[in-house]
Amino acid sequence: MLVLLLVAVLTALITVNGAVAALVPVAVVMAMRVRLSPSQLLLPLAFAAHAGSLLTLSGSPVNVIASEFADDAGAGSFGYFSFALVGVPLVVGTIVIVVLFGERLLPDRPPRSGSRDFSQHARTLIHQYGLATDADLLTRSSGVAEVVVPPRSQLVGDAAFPGMVTPSGDLVVLAVQRKGEELTGETLLAVGDTLLLQGTWGALDEHLDDGEVLVVDEPELVRRQVPLGPGAKRALVVLASMVVLLATGAVPPAVAGLLAAGAIVIGRVQTIEQAYRGISWTTVVLVAGMIPLSTAMTDTGAAARLADVLVDLVGGSGPYALLFGLFLLTAALGQLVSNMATALIVIPIALETAKDLDVSARPVLMCVTVSAAAALFTPVATPANLMVMEPGGYRFSDYWKLGLPLLVHYGVVAVGLVPVFWRF
Repeated sequence: MLVLLLVAVLTALITVNGAVAALVPVAVVMAMRVRLSPSQLLLPLAFAAHAGSLLTLSGSPVNVIASEFADDAGAGSFGYFSFALVGVPLVVGTIVIVVLFGERLLPDRPPRSGSRDFSQHARTLIHQYGLATDADLLTRSSGVAEVVVPPRSQLVGDAAFPGMVTPSGDLVVLAVQRKGEELTGETLLAVGDTLLLQGTWGALDEHLDDGEVLVVDEPELVRRQVPLGPGAKRALVVLASMVVLLATGAVPPAVAGLLAAGAIVIGRVQTIEQAYRGISWTTVVLVAGMIPLSTAMTDTGAAARLADVLVDLVGGSGPYALLFGLFLLTAALGQLVSNMATALIVIPIALETAKDLDVSARPVLMCVTVSAAAALFTPVATPANLMVMEPGGYRFSDYWKLGLPLLVHYGVVAVGLVPVFWRF
């Protein structure tokens, strides 16, 4: 319950993918410490993040898209916390379903990779390599990595000794071992030799990816379990400021996001290069490509024609049947393509159908938003679903078992609860 609540709240602030990426290592360590298989925890983590994305406007790009369409349709944009009217029931329902049925619906199998507890990593390395007990190996800015010299490496035959600086000038050799025995003087490296290297996390990432050495533990996995440092505090201040700007509506969402990103760089929390790497370019290109498609569907009359088909199907059954039809359409598409692409395809159809039935655009758009978040059946439905697949040891067929009761819950909220808060 605590983990699911944590990821839901964090998702409301930094979106689904960011929250899941940040908490997967934490959840793995927690599961291992209580002798629980990570497969019992990671899929609920991803699904709770989907529910948490509907707590605030900033929880998902789909929320922002729906709000913009509502404003363009003359119905007025959604407030920052207005999504919580459906988000809170979704989060609570997700937790209840996972607690009651999760143990039976989720697999109990060992993880495949990336699921180690590094809380004692520094102590292990100090003992392994006979280092000084006061060695500060792992900090927020720097760390260490064990590497092995593989066959055919260009390092074979090079001289190395403890304390030397590598040719790049960014890393320091703390220790060298051969067959478990420490080499104290200068030696020529041979295949199978082990080196302990120290440097900044950025330098470790840059220089250990050239194929000349085999990395024992990826620095990225170790770094995620290092306690927060001063940079994290500045990042939290920037995040809180962005939330205030979004909640008060002082500036448009895009401006608030850009101001926050600029503050992260100016405050030296991240370099410009790190900020560039942090951008999901797939998302940028996807939205940039799908918005013109969405506009074209409206301008060419394609959305109106599809809306007529939907109206014919629901007939005189009323607006609730319309919401049910939109839920089925959106949820089905959302299992195969991204929820953003799904929303941009379905929203024009939904607006045209609402116009034909003379109902408000707000409940229709909120129904589509809730339905788009119900991407629960496949690992390819969202990046968050895929993130937990390998560390949790999941198979493709594991997702729908827990996803099915949750999908029913999403349907009840989308069709039954949405009209309570946003009248037809």
